Amino acid sequence: MEKVWILGGMRSFIGVKDRMYRNVPAEVLGAEVLRAVIEKYQLAECDIDFIIGGNAVGGGGNMTRLAALTAGLEQEIPAVSLDLQCGSALEAVTQAAAKIESGLADLVLAGGMESSSTQPLRMWNPNHPNYEKDKVWTVAQFIPGQQGEQVMLEGAERTAISEHVTKEEQDFWVLESHHRAARTVQKGLLSDIQVSVAGSRKDEGIRASMSQKLMDRLPHLLPGGCVIHAANACLMHDGAAFVALCSEEYGKRHNLTPAAVLRFGTAVGGDPLMSPKTAVLAVEKLLKKTGLIYDQVDAFEVNEAFAVIDVLFDRAFPGMRERYNRFGGALAYGHPYGASGALLILHLLKSLESCGGHYGICAAAAAGGIGSAILLERR
Repeated sequence: MEKVWILGGMRSFIGVKDRMYRNVPAEVLGAEVLRAVIEKYQLAECDIDFIIGGNAVGGGGNMTRLAALTAGLEQEIPAVSLDLQCGSALEAVTQAAAKIESGLADLVLAGGMESSSTQPLRMWNPNHPNYEKDKVWTVAQFIPGQQGEQVMLEGAERTAISEHVTKEEQDFWVLESHHRAARTVQKGLLSDIQVSVAGSRKDEGIRASMSQKLMDRLPHLLPGGCVIHAANACLMHDGAAFVALCSEEYGKRHNLTPAAVLRFGTAVGGDPLMSPKTAVLAVEKLLKKTGLIYDQVDAFEVNEAFAVIDVLFDRAFPGMRERYNRFGGALAYGHPYGASGALLILHLLKSLESCGGHYGICAAAAAGGIGSAILLERR
């Protein structure tokens, strides 16, 4: 099988819903980042075999193809979109790697894009059993017999209660995420992977002033809830991120330098009622499949859609706090669902570079009870 090189990639700054990207559709965010990746690595468009992109809440169709055309890329480049919700971009990268390993492709761009600000308001056809007159929805159905706008919040609340996760455990990670992210911005550690779209200049969600006092005042988000509030759960966001992958043969032929080799990618199913647990399940499956033990891994990037995910990771893999989300996580930067997996990969590459590390793992839990994970080896 062909070795899969990751050359690197780019991401947009991440916007909070209805703020700096409120009038910027997902395909425009994706188009700007795709162009930036091609320019950064001086890729010949005629060599791009495929573009694979994740999108979770867009208008349907083939969002990645639309983004490629919006970017003005050659129309001969095929593109496909997929939806694994929060794990979409990780799955896009895994599928890109499979194409390269099998010899079906030499050069693929993979990632995702999301615009919660411009997502459609949907209504069921009257023929559908879920139809209710004049009722619109934005959150899809992930579990048989259940659909609701707060289903992910309910899953996180249910998980925290089931696993006896305390407020103190979650508060620790909220503060860590924002303070690590603020330090990262101050040092400019991610500036070479960020591209401005529509005049954006920063990730909008980072709060250097996040404090225990503020968290203690926040109300719970669910009626009758006792766990989830606006700081330990992600808001809704807009953004895009893509990475470039190629075969070792293609890379050598074009004098390219890999940032890492993609060693393995996997996914796992879990309880759809407690989907936050699947990030740890995916990491455990990856470690078992590759024969690694967790303390051989120098950096972890895990999508912290909820602080309960951080707590579960900390319990499952003790002693890894300094290797985990070194630059802060999604509670600070944001979580543009379809793009988040590619953000994780980009941050993981920077984390491995900063510590001189060898192995790195990124993982995400997705709606419906699916966990995804990828193993990188830094060159």
